[in-house]
Amino acid sequence: MNAMHVLEVGLGERAYPIRIGPGLLADSGHWRPAIHGHHVLVVSNETVAPLYLERVMAGLGGLQAEALVLPDGESFKTLEQVTRVFDTLAAMGASRDACIVALGGGVIGDLAGFAAACWMRGIDFMQMPTTLLAMVDSSVGGKTGVNLAAGKNLVGAFHQPCAVIADTGTLDTLPDREFRAGLAEVVKYGALGDADFFAWLEQHAHALNTRDADTVAEAIARCCKHKAAIVARDETERGERALLNFGHTFGHALETECGYGTLLHGEAVAIGMCQAAALSTQMDMAAGSDATRLAALLRSLGLPVAAPEGLDPEDLLGHMRLDKKNLGGRLRLILWRGIGRAEIVGDVDPARVRETLSAG
Repeated sequence: MNAMHVLEVGLGERAYPIRIGPGLLADSGHWRPAIHGHHVLVVSNETVAPLYLERVMAGLGGLQAEALVLPDGESFKTLEQVTRVFDTLAAMGASRDACIVALGGGVIGDLAGFAAACWMRGIDFMQMPTTLLAMVDSSVGGKTGVNLAAGKNLVGAFHQPCAVIADTGTLDTLPDREFRAGLAEVVKYGALGDADFFAWLEQHAHALNTRDADTVAEAIARCCKHKAAIVARDETERGERALLNFGHTFGHALETECGYGTLLHGEAVAIGMCQAAALSTQMDMAAGSDATRLAALLRSLGLPVAAPEGLDPEDLLGHMRLDKKNLGGRLRLILWRGIGRAEIVGDVDPARVRETLSAG
């Protein structure tokens, strides 16, 4: 069918649409009306730009539009690359009605969005995610930022896009490993708050693995609907939105310790969810059978469920102590009561976390 899904993130005057379907980048009628100024900077990377930049630039005729192509990879999600965006905007003479278009995966979306949040104290930006992970998670909700050597996303801002345009046709060129990494974030939505969706994923694992277009589009739409509802209720992560980080505190520690890019973000999240589930079982919060079921689904989607060998649990715990969810120096983790029932747990005993990390 390949029907287009249209959702909305309900934030009052700052509400914005999410459009999901094939061929959207080439049809500017779906996204150009959201651009209100004269200056447009399309930020992309060396992998995506040769594939899709031309069709986006073609939709910007009549505007003063330029493109900035950055290196590809998590290791380039840095303040140095943000400065390149600023320098380009300055050379364009971009004013406060300018718009940045983020054409790429989660790294480009986070980096370009952060630049938009900072330029002249905030300009419009549009998300055009080209990876599954970005479509189902990072492009929606306004979290932007960059990494430091000390940890992931330690510098950032909440800055909502003016639109999210998820052209599912771009997934055709996505490498298998990147596609599978995106499926980890899909599983996350079922694991943290929707047991029925988790069961649906178990039933449709083969269709997802073979990239059946309608099944993938349905999964993206269900994830975006779930996230949009949470963001509308808790935009700046004062409570419920933190649940979207299920598996992420463990995962971010793995990414930092292994070196950015060694583990893809989704791979680290898959392992992190298994570690969070294992800790929940250890703390008598959930049955071990739920952790087993989670690991089985992740394996069926080609994702890792255990950390690489040779990592020092104490080093990983050190990275986890820098997580933004912690309060008063105490570990605050997203754990669960079983599939579909995640919750925020404060003051977690580091010894229990260390034991989980030691087990892999």
